[in-house]
Amino acid sequence: MAKREVDIVIISDVHLGTYGCHAKELLKYLKSIKPKMLILNGDIIDIWQFSKSYWPETHMKVVRRILKFVTEGVPVYYLTGNHDEMLRKFTDFNLGTFQLLDKIVLNIDGKKAWIFHGDVFDVTMQHSKWLAKMGAVGYDTLILINSLTNWLLTAMGRPKMSFSQKIKAKFKDAVKFINQFEQTAADLAVEKAYSYVICGHIHHAEIRTIQSTEQTGSVLYLNSGDWVESLTSLEYHNNEWKVFKYLPDDFRQDNDEDDLTDAEDLDAKLDVRTLLERFKQEAK
Repeated sequence: MAKREVDIVIISDVHLGTYGCHAKELLKYLKSIKPKMLILNGDIIDIWQFSKSYWPETHMKVVRRILKFVTEGVPVYYLTGNHDEMLRKFTDFNLGTFQLLDKIVLNIDGKKAWIFHGDVFDVTMQHSKWLAKMGAVGYDTLILINSLTNWLLTAMGRPKMSFSQKIKAKFKDAVKFINQFEQTAADLAVEKAYSYVICGHIHHAEIRTIQSTEQTGSVLYLNSGDWVESLTSLEYHNNEWKVFKYLPDDFRQDNDEDDLTDAEDLDAKLDVRTLLERFKQEAK
């Protein structure tokens, strides 16, 4: 399967280390592209819910695939989110083409792009972090139950369903939160005279132009979605943004190569587990 060349790829909310993470699908996607720049916009590793008892080989392979981009000279920016906020103590760390940041402003073909995870807009995160963490555990449990249900539905030849998306659609407060999140991001971006504002956090992929509340201008708002439910990313190529949606049928011909990057030193995942456990303990 020939690799697609892409100028910029933005991924967020992967939640490595949780049962809901679709690491296998993400790995196939990462193997299929040849980006000139990769931006990891928060919640890539879920240190909140990290457990030494659950760190599958596919999750380690995703980490190694990202590191492969770094060794190939591809600029990789890791922007911290709320589930990997423990990494914020290392903000501004850089190693070769890898940089760890909280946010970044890029000049993309003459237009300024303001990129950050977006948890700063979440009132629950700011004032009731314990409640947010409980919600995260509940969400992961819901995704696990949903996965088992979809396995049964597939076995019966019936279409899959998403519990969380149905819940979000039925609760007006969830829709209201998403709209407020997007509007707040747009208002601040217009105020700062940015052309693009790019977030993650809300697991809702989107590209749309938003007018500021004060009608003083507009901005192109983009959200990269997630790799728990929607399996989406943002791609920029030939002066155009688009939402990439992972569809299994598009990867039927993938040879799923178990190359040296995947196989080399996978036992080192024990060191990764220890490191993540230290982050989790220090954050308590």
